[in-house]
Amino acid sequence: MHILIVGAAGMVGRKLTDRLLRDKTLGQQAITALTLADVVAPVPPGGEADGPAITTVTVDLSEPGAAARLLAPRPDVVFHLAAIVSGEAEADFDKGYRINLDGTRSLFDAIRHEAARQPYRPRVVFTSSIAVFGAPFAEKIGDTFLSAPLTSYGTQKAIGELLLNDYSRRGIFDGIGIRLPTICVRPGLPNKAASGFFSGILREPLSGQPAVLPVSPDVRHWFASPRAAVGFLLRAATLDTARLGDRRNLTLPGLSATVEEQIEALRRAAGDRAVALIRHEPDPTIARIVAGWARDFDAERAQTLGFTAETSMDEIIQAHIEDELGGRIGL
Repeated sequence: MHILIVGAAGMVGRKLTDRLLRDKTLGQQAITALTLADVVAPVPPGGEADGPAITTVTVDLSEPGAAARLLAPRPDVVFHLAAIVSGEAEADFDKGYRINLDGTRSLFDAIRHEAARQPYRPRVVFTSSIAVFGAPFAEKIGDTFLSAPLTSYGTQKAIGELLLNDYSRRGIFDGIGIRLPTICVRPGLPNKAASGFFSGILREPLSGQPAVLPVSPDVRHWFASPRAAVGFLLRAATLDTARLGDRRNLTLPGLSATVEEQIEALRRAAGDRAVALIRHEPDPTIARIVAGWARDFDAERAQTLGFTAETSMDEIIQAHIEDELGGRIGL
C-alpha cells in the first residue's frame, strides 16, 4: 500500500507519519511506500530498515501541475491535511482561498485526470473543521445542523466538503471528510490559528512559561487531543464508506469545555504556580472569530462508526504530559 500525506510537515501530519511507520500497516495491509508532501520540506523520522520506502516532496498544490505530479505514483490512500489556519485565512483573504480552496480543488481534479488515463479510485481523507458551522447555534450541534460558516476559513472548508461529497458521488474517489475539533494540547510553537490560545494556556504553563488568554474564561469550545486526531485519521482511512451513504462528511467526537474548566484541569495537574503564569489580555479580533464557532456537539453518527475521543480535560492534559513532556511537568 502506498500512502500520501499532504500537509505532512504539520503537527498532525508528523504524528500520523510516526504512527504509520510504527504500525507498518493500515487496515491490515502492509505499507510499502509513504510520500510526505508539504510547502516546506517534511523531515521524515528515522525509520527501521524494513519499513516502507519514504519520499519527501516540497509542493504547493495551488501551483499549476503540482497536484498532478504528486498523484502520478497513484497512492492508494491520500490524507489531505494541508491548509492555512483560521486566523491567517481570515487575515489574508487571497491566500486563504488559494491554499484552502484552490489547492483542494487541484488535488481532487488531479485524481480525476489520473483516473481518466486508467482506472484509479483512491481513498481520500479530508480534514475539515467545526468552523463550517455558524451562529445561531443550537445547544448541541447534531449531525443534521446547517453548515453556514461565519469565517473565510470555515467557508473554504465547507466548500471542500461539498466537493468531496460530489467527487465521491460520481465515483472519482472514495472520500471521507472529518470535521476535527480544536486539537489541544498542540505541541511546539504557537501558530496563527485563532484557536491557538486554547493550547497555549495549557502548554506554556506546563513547561513553566507564561501564556496569554485573549478571551473571557467563560468561552466554551470543542476539543480533542493530538492522540485522538491520529486515531480519527486511521479510522477514516479504514472505514467501510458504504456505511456513510451519500453524506460523506462527519462531525467527530470531542469534549465541550470552557476556558475556566481548562484552567481548573491545569490546576489539578500542575498546581497554582502553573495557573499564575496565565495573563488575561483581551483581543477583540480573536474573540470575534471564536464567537462564530459552535461550542458543543452531538457526534452520535461518528461514534456509531467507531470514532472515539477523550471525555475530560484531565485526560487531554495527561496525554500531552505523556506524549510531549516525557511524563513530567516542566515547572
